[in-house]
Amino acid sequence: MDIKLMTSQLLSRHAANLVDLALSDTRVVALVGPRQSGKTTLAKAIAKREGLEFLTLDDNQTRAFANSDPTGFIRRLDRAVIDEIQRAPDLVLAIKQTVDEDQRFGRFLITGSADLFGSSVTPDSLAGRVETIELLPLSQSELAQSGPSQFLDNAFEGLITRQTPKLATSNLAEIVLAGGYPEALARANAKRRSDWLLSYAQSLALRDVGELALITKPDQMLALVNNLAVRASQLLNLSALGSTIGVDAKSIERWLGLLERLFLITRVPAWHSNALKRLVRAPKVQFFDSGLVAALQNFDHAKLERDRQLFGPLLETFVFGELRKAASLTARHTSISHYRDKDQVEVDFVLERSPGHLIGIEVKASATIRPADIRGLTKLRDTAQNQFKLGIVLHDGDYVQEVSERIFTAPVSILWS
Repeated sequence: MDIKLMTSQLLSRHAANLVDLALSDTRVVALVGPRQSGKTTLAKAIAKREGLEFLTLDDNQTRAFANSDPTGFIRRLDRAVIDEIQRAPDLVLAIKQTVDEDQRFGRFLITGSADLFGSSVTPDSLAGRVETIELLPLSQSELAQSGPSQFLDNAFEGLITRQTPKLATSNLAEIVLAGGYPEALARANAKRRSDWLLSYAQSLALRDVGELALITKPDQMLALVNNLAVRASQLLNLSALGSTIGVDAKSIERWLGLLERLFLITRVPAWHSNALKRLVRAPKVQFFDSGLVAALQNFDHAKLERDRQLFGPLLETFVFGELRKAASLTARHTSISHYRDKDQVEVDFVLERSPGHLIGIEVKASATIRPADIRGLTKLRDTAQNQFKLGIVLHDGDYVQEVSERIFTAPVSILWS
């Protein structure tokens, strides 16, 4: 598969169907996700098709009007798309007022590059009136223009696809290094993609964070982003991060919250069970895009070839992104956590659906799987018993194989096959 996008090509997004469905029975639909993930492109396409007025708060004049008179700004609109609404957060209360007076479905599609609804800016202001849909960078199935991945639904049924796309080792590395941001993928070569991603990270750390909160030393925020990239897929240690950057752990905690609101990173919580008492409780830090992590660490194909150990954490970041994108499209809520005990037995990802159904996923950068590689999945299976539906070791090989009861090895490409 060619990872380069043609800039003239408009790729269909799997979230579009969710947006259409929500507009049919909900007054306000919020499309949220990181900057440059494709929200504006999708929102413009929907606005054109549905005859909605399109307004973006990236426009200085529009933003000034919205901030100076939010009620007047909303009052003149019938049905509209409002892009980057986090740049005028008072609009949310004005939208609440107007959709309470006129309760037609599909009144507003709003997009945001910050999670306003997870903050204190608009607490419960649109509760019962809004449906939030997440749009992350492009998934591999979107790049292939195939249907949404059925991997999660099948896995929770205890099923596994036997036929998967075969990828050469070099192809997998290229896919992981490229990531999923449309603008980066439109660049002609790896160096150009990396340059765009570095500029993106710098803009987010130095500008976008400052729109959410006062940061007196923006360079420290950029240093935090760089240090988080080094620690991607590792347990989070606030004190160690603070010591490296020169700020206290409380500041690190607050800054992490800002980066989470901007969909740059997330904290993957530790899985817990009453049956196991010696579990590590610390979360892992994860980025949503492996290409961004690779750029921040100055990884390229040659460097990964020289030191294969560097590929493991980066591949784990990539797998997390694919899982999170797939989970956002499923009808049933799917939580993602990690498992590790004090004996260093671990499972990279534990995905869970109520009532108590779970699958375990371990990620290995090699093509050869050893018995020790299923140790964590075996322990998780024996602990969860009937709740454990499937365990999979994702690897850089070609074949699906059952290696123990309800535990398989499979190529990474099974995630989008």
